[in-house]
Amino acid sequence: MPSTIEQVHREFKDRGLVVYAVNIEEGKKTVGPWVDKNKLTMPVLLDPPGDASVAYQVTATPTVYLVGRDGKLVAKALGTKPWTSEPGKALLSYLVKR
Repeated sequence: MPSTIEQVHREFKDRGLVVYAVNIEEGKKTVGPWVDKNKLTMPVLLDPPGDASVAYQVTATPTVYLVGRDGKLVAKALGTKPWTSEPGKALLSYLVKR
């Protein structure tokens, strides 16, 4: 079963939602086989030195940033959230229509 964020990516990608995963610890040798094993289709970016964590003030994992089409931050969510629940899908559907 794909992760919640991967499910969101698969369901909403054709509606304009772009999902990026950022690994903030491991390098390609560790992450690549894990991505293949879990059949991820979303882009997975690597940030072993932690530059993205510092720039985006990541204090917990997972951290999800919702960024509007204008590039402005819409919301930030710390920890696991029910993105694939009916309320989660309703929120994402609303946001991709904006």
